[in-house]
Amino acid sequence: MEKRQRMRDAEWFRKEGERWKCLLCPKGCSFKADSSALGLCRVRGLKNGKPYLPGYGECVSLSIDPIEKKPLYHFLPGSYIFSTGPAGCNLTCDFCQNWSISQGSNVPTRYVSPHEMAEMAMNGKSIGIAFTYTEPTIWFEYIADCSPLVREKGGAVVMVSNGEINLEPLRELIEFTDAWNVDLKSWSDEFYKRHCGGDRETVLHTIKTLANSSCHLEITFLVIPEENDDPEEWKEMAKWISGECGTDTVLHISRYFPRYKLEQEPTPFDTLVKARDIFSEKLHNVYIGNVSMENSNTVCPDCGAVCIERSGWSVNTEGMNKGRCASCGSELNIVHEIK
Repeated sequence: MEKRQRMRDAEWFRKEGERWKCLLCPKGCSFKADSSALGLCRVRGLKNGKPYLPGYGECVSLSIDPIEKKPLYHFLPGSYIFSTGPAGCNLTCDFCQNWSISQGSNVPTRYVSPHEMAEMAMNGKSIGIAFTYTEPTIWFEYIADCSPLVREKGGAVVMVSNGEINLEPLRELIEFTDAWNVDLKSWSDEFYKRHCGGDRETVLHTIKTLANSSCHLEITFLVIPEENDDPEEWKEMAKWISGECGTDTVLHISRYFPRYKLEQEPTPFDTLVKARDIFSEKLHNVYIGNVSMENSNTVCPDCGAVCIERSGWSVNTEGMNKGRCASCGSELNIVHEIK
């Protein structure tokens, strides 16, 4: 019966004449005021002429993951975090690595109330909750209800997002979240429109806003052969990140694998290494992810000592002492405790 009682008022909707408009993301889905319909994200819409949240609390997965899997390398390294997400997305990326739950219809879900979610998130070895797997910002109301409960129990709140969210709801999310990883899918706005149905400028504004907030920020860039692998674009992207977010901003370069509607071959290792080298000219913390290569250790920028050693999901933090290099004491720009 709890599932029947779960509904709460939807936020970020505005009545405009004979229509309702969703104000959460740049898509601005608009609905006839007397209709029942779903928005592009499939977790928000109208029912009998009123804003409605059919995806509220409906989870596609519930699991505990290494924090490095988000990926977050400079936020509580070596810890584990409870992870969940909704069945839907506000982008339509043709290369989506999780397309079966982000783009699929009739995805199996399980309803979990905010109080139950907070209990699950803070049970055992988890340090908090990560809203991930698909696009968490479309779950605004549920995250707004869950996050304070997790924080009351001493936990952290993590978001893994595509960054397609309007400024005002983003500012509210910042108030009750602790760390974000945002995908920057390309430096080309044309790429965003053609492959994602998205808007690059919105994502850049999200990243810049987060970089200037109290939240920890890391960025992920998935390199796709022949689509976003132009070294000149990488240089422009690196210049922007370093200038707007700081040279200590963590960047994860990820390898693409054929998924969903895109059939390019997997990204060559040499391309990933070249990208790392170019981005490292402007950024101090650049990592290559989801490949078996010795390049994921965190090294002290001053003395060169290995401060965090990573092998797969095994993490050794003995070279770090309270966010500093254990050898020379230099600051590492690492969040080592929940504030």
